[in-house]
Amino acid sequence: MEYKIEGKPVEQYWTEKIAKRLVGKTIKRIEYISQDEMETNLWYKRPISILLDDGNWITPMMDDEGNDGGAMSTTFEGLNTIPVI
Repeated sequence: MEYKIEGKPVEQYWTEKIAKRLVGKTIKRIEYISQDEMETNLWYKRPISILLDDGNWITPMMDDEGNDGGAMSTTFEGLNTIPVI
């Protein structure tokens, strides 16, 4: 059985929703979250956070529940992983 949201397959629904927010955006700043932000979130790791040109931030997390900060896999030569610190 294929799961659907608003009549669309789950993957299509989320892909379209996320694309509306990300496609065409410009990254304005990259920084690791602060020690205070880490502690406020009850995390043990400090991931990078990405500021987009529309003022929104993207911060990788360990899982959907936000249990900790997360690393990011890349295809950049010489930077296969953006680590947490």
